[in-house]
Amino acid sequence: MPRLEPGLAQIRVKNLRLRTYIGIKEDEIHNKQDVLINLTILYPAADAVRDNDIEQALNYRTITKAIIRHVEENRFALLERLTQEVLDLAMAPQAVRYAEVEIDKPHALRFAESVSITLAGHRD
Repeated sequence: MPRLEPGLAQIRVKNLRLRTYIGIKEDEIHNKQDVLINLTILYPAADAVRDNDIEQALNYRTITKAIIRHVEENRFALLERLTQEVLDLAMAPQAVRYAEVEIDKPHALRFAESVSITLAGHRD
């Protein structure tokens, strides 16, 4: 992850728990499962900080609502695909300079708490 520089804000959405169809096994195709999403976004926030103006800030609620809707209303064979689609939603606002998404699929392996995929994107 890029280092946090002056003027950049870091938004973190922690442990967003959603339910979706994820996987390729018969029971996964027919039954929703929990996924746990962690999201980090960096964007230039100097104007929002200086002016104390919501119009100049990145609206994390709008981004999160789009992610919730997308995840809950679609089906995914691969965790990689789900993670990329969530990353695409996080990167959609032009103000976003960097985003990182980690999605956990709890109990995907018998002796593990979860399996996760992490993907990142950046804009110059």
